[in-house]
Amino acid sequence: MSELKTEFLFEMRIQIQAPMDVGQGPDGHRMIFMAKSGHFEGPKLKGEIIPMSGGDWSKIRADGSGSMDVRQCLKTDDGAIILMTYGGRMVTSPENFEYAVDYFKPDDPKGADERYYFRTNPLFETGDDRYAWLNNIIAVGKGRTGDGGVIYEVFAVN
Repeated sequence: MSELKTEFLFEMRIQIQAPMDVGQGPDGHRMIFMAKSGHFEGPKLKGEIIPMSGGDWSKIRADGSGSMDVRQCLKTDDGAIILMTYGGRMVTSPENFEYAVDYFKPDDPKGADERYYFRTNPLFETGDDRYAWLNNIIAVGKGRTGDGGVIYEVFAVN
């Protein structure tokens, strides 16, 4: 079987607001994080996170892992609007949980690699012909927390 290959799309940094704590529900402890600002940049596209255009309806599951449900609108520097949606998981040990969910600590890529697993599966939707290629790709993201929000490296799967 052949190996999967990836192509770097962009790095994205999203600043978040303080979470809304919905509380414990039948499927886990629900928290909603709204994106207040941010930006993304890569070889084929760059731009900004449209403020308050989306967020993460995340929950902490019974096993302590985090489950993400994100919708976010991107605006490229040349004016295209792109809807990005993704699910994902954040998994950490109980002793590293507070570190993993500390969105306001300094960015620490090495600490993220060593202390928690944070992966996403972005999909894109746009009506702009210049970026229509995004409508038909599968992507994966490697995330971390810090600098007031979340930071992702996003890759297309070839």
